[in-house]
Amino acid sequence: MEFFKNTNIDFLGKKWYFLTFSLIFSVAGLLSMAFWHGIPLGVDFRGGTIVYVKYAHTPDIAAIHSALDRAGLKNARVQSIVGAGANNEVLIALDIQETSEQDLSKGRDLIKQSLESNAVPGKQDLNNSSSIAIADNLLKNDPLHLGAGSDANPRYTAIAQAIVDYRDKTKGGVLNSIDELKTVADPTAVASLGNSFFTSDFGVRNVEIVGPQVGKQLRKQALLATLYSLAGMLIYLALRFEWIYGVAAVLTVFHDTLITVGAFSLLNWEISLTVIAAILTLIGYSNNDTIVVFDRIRENIKLLRRDKLADIVNKSINQTLSRTILTAGLTFLTVLALFLFGGEVLHGFSFALVIGILIGTYSSIAIAAPILVAYQEWRGEQGKRPVAMPLRTGSGPAQTKEKVKA
Repeated sequence: MEFFKNTNIDFLGKKWYFLTFSLIFSVAGLLSMAFWHGIPLGVDFRGGTIVYVKYAHTPDIAAIHSALDRAGLKNARVQSIVGAGANNEVLIALDIQETSEQDLSKGRDLIKQSLESNAVPGKQDLNNSSSIAIADNLLKNDPLHLGAGSDANPRYTAIAQAIVDYRDKTKGGVLNSIDELKTVADPTAVASLGNSFFTSDFGVRNVEIVGPQVGKQLRKQALLATLYSLAGMLIYLALRFEWIYGVAAVLTVFHDTLITVGAFSLLNWEISLTVIAAILTLIGYSNNDTIVVFDRIRENIKLLRRDKLADIVNKSINQTLSRTILTAGLTFLTVLALFLFGGEVLHGFSFALVIGILIGTYSSIAIAAPILVAYQEWRGEQGKRPVAMPLRTGSGPAQTKEKVKA
């Protein structure tokens, strides 16, 4: 199947337009990373605490910020979570500096305390209590008068677990009142909970904590993974083709990565481990597209020895254009759907792929191929054999001279 047949687009003739486009986005990203937002690393890399909070009503982001500010958490990041099954949920992220390296759970406790606007002195929050805490309270008060016998502990433990299961699995993590539990557990036991517990309007769904040493190690590993992939590509292409092909491919991938990371910086979206995985994916994807074009260039060089390299490159790009559009188009539609409907957890990952596929496809045509031609022209000006062209057969000066005359 081909969308384009016998196309004859002068891609190299438009190289200055391509260069301008790339310069604008590359420089914008560099300026953002240098002066505006920096490289917005996620908690995975900088260390800290992420708390996922479910509300009984639509959360007021401004009110949450105010509550955190009053608690001294000035640099907390609050973000609504969108997507299926994420009703009334927010993500709250704290840097490691706002918590404690010695007590990494401190951030979670600070968030819970700052958000409990309807806290009752002397009572625990039932929406944020574990089954163990509930069972201990029931065992202490013994509302069913089971005594201190061996039957008391299992009975109250079962009641506590039933309450937590109902809260988390049926009510999504948030109870509106303690009275809701009268149909779940023994009414007498539930009634006794009102003396020791209250229900806030939120529940902590999940907590992710990353220590500073782990974050530092992850930063180093992510950087090394990216550099190793670029080095591996350079070596492979230098052996498979010629070294200039490897250099062109690495420069192209660096261009793609710079624009992708720059987009995250401009939007001030955090770069997490999943985003690094997406960047490594787009490195491979972009490189694959580039190799397809390079392979066709190499084939055409052998067939069209008398043509200029610029004409050969243009012809090669046009010949692979249909394949490029089909492959990139289908992949782009898939990651676009992932970006639109994949939810908050995959948002950064899918956004990196959306940008990466667009830029990777573009750069294979507009960046990698012109580098070959530019290098050949430079070699020609130096009076040297263009390395992008194959060696002529024959070793003697006379044979070489005869071939030139021919």
